[in-house]
Amino acid sequence: MDKSKLVRKFDKQAGLYEKQRKTKNLEAWRRQLLLGAEGKVLELAVGAGANFAYYSSDVKVTAVDFSPQMLDKAKIAAKEQGIDTEFILSDIETLEFPEKTFDTIVSTLSFCAYEHPVKVLNQLSHWCKPQGQILLMEHGLSFNPVVGFVQKVIDPIHFKLIGCHQKRDMLRLIQESDLQLRKVESHWWGMFHLIWATPGRIS
Repeated sequence: MDKSKLVRKFDKQAGLYEKQRKTKNLEAWRRQLLLGAEGKVLELAVGAGANFAYYSSDVKVTAVDFSPQMLDKAKIAAKEQGIDTEFILSDIETLEFPEKTFDTIVSTLSFCAYEHPVKVLNQLSHWCKPQGQILLMEHGLSFNPVVGFVQKVIDPIHFKLIGCHQKRDMLRLIQESDLQLRKVESHWWGMFHLIWATPGRIS
């Protein structure tokens, strides 16, 4: 995968992501998922900072994105919300953090783009403290066979245009990873999932 092309795709979408942040896109789900985020927080693919409005004021966020245009928008959001944030311009698939660094790790709508999603999930398990939490809001392949068929058909075009896969089976990917699944809420025929997980696999 040519990551430079993917970065350019997301750079071009930064203005749209900012508009969605201001209109509080998916507000209820974000609020529900992030209610318990605490301590040192790592947010993957922070985009334009749509989640900052739902963090408590006492968290310390490390926000990562490979799109400089997205990070510029996220910095504005962090300032508006008064969130203590360190920004890192990097591809999360090549980034390294020490083991057991973060109390909370957050991803919302980012696993549609990673080349090796299970590897990234395993990295989250490695970076999260043993008593920490991993909070995901992700989309993917519908439980509905008709909707799922349409997603599979449009997937190549959708990824080419905006860098987002439609046919990822997120629950299966998590089962293949080292994460312990604690709670799942699925919506819209299983196209969207709210996921609460912890690091490490149950033996």
